[in-house]
Amino acid sequence: MEILKEQYEKEIVPALMKKFNYKSVMEVPKLDKIVINIGLGDVKENPKD
Repeated sequence: MEILKEQYEKEIVPALMKKFNYKSVMEVPKLDKIVINIGLGDVKENPKD
């Protein structure tokens, strides 16, 4: 997760500041939480396939 945070701070924040004409870093939206969700319904129904 540290890699994503570094990429956000070094690449994404400056790009957002340029695109939306933000004057301060504090104006840029920040990421609070990243959630990754996967479904396992097929595995539950057919465990041997």
